[in-house]
Amino acid sequence: MKRKKNKKFPTKYILLIMTVFCVIIIFSSVTKEVSSGPVGKVAGAVILPMQKGLNRIGSALNLRADNLASKKELQEENSQLKEQIADLEEQLSRVSLEQYELESLRELYKLDQSYDQYDKVAANVVGKETGNWFSTFLIDKGSKDGIEIGDNVIADGGLVGIVTDTGNNYAKIRAIIDDTSNVSATNLSTSDNCIVNGSLRTMNERQQLEVSDMRDKDNKAKAGDQLVTSSISDRYLPGIPIGYLTEVNEDSNKLTKSGYLATVVDFEHLEKVLVIQHTKDYSDALDN
Repeated sequence: MKRKKNKKFPTKYILLIMTVFCVIIIFSSVTKEVSSGPVGKVAGAVILPMQKGLNRIGSALNLRADNLASKKELQEENSQLKEQIADLEEQLSRVSLEQYELESLRELYKLDQSYDQYDKVAANVVGKETGNWFSTFLIDKGSKDGIEIGDNVIADGGLVGIVTDTGNNYAKIRAIIDDTSNVSATNLSTSDNCIVNGSLRTMNERQQLEVSDMRDKDNKAKAGDQLVTSSISDRYLPGIPIGYLTEVNEDSNKLTKSGYLATVVDFEHLEKVLVIQHTKDYSDALDN
């Protein structure tokens, strides 16, 4: 005999019956007449916990939504604050740069006033040879600006070097620290003459220059004495500060002394210079 198949009650009907039952209970729970009856009790026992659960879920969802909104607002505020900080930093950098340039111009102005008997041209340093020091470099002014070979160059209140070549829009400067440079100098304290010798090796080793052939008959030369360009120089105008003695030693011949000098000019960070438009006799040898 064949067994009869058990007929299963369709799930969709069960779901429909439960839905209708819930609707009846909900409807009955809000009706005055049955609110205290059996149906009302069933509604209170079934519906109220469901409503509390739904309320909790709703509150949690609202809180999460509020938190998300707050987080989004904080992120937007943070982004705006970052933009404001970036703008302020840019403004501060611009002000600092302007202040730095202003100070540089003031220094040039003071230097210009110190040599007001000469015409001068202010110029920017635009290129130099490799290495740490501005031993030879280019400026952005040239012959069309009245600059000539042999013009003295100053900055930082002291002697930088001399113009050795010019073009329409540029000039080449050889600094006093260059190996080929020799400057005739005078010790202001003793009025004795000496030679300041350019040397990149000494600059690298001591950040100073060598001083030789110092005529110190009365043994008065000492560290701290200021050296300026000598009136007997055939290239440099007299009285331009060069630097200060840091060391004085007697030579083996017992007639002269030598030592070291700290330059007035910072030859590691040159940016702006003044070119004095007045030349002394400029020989091809360029050795004094």
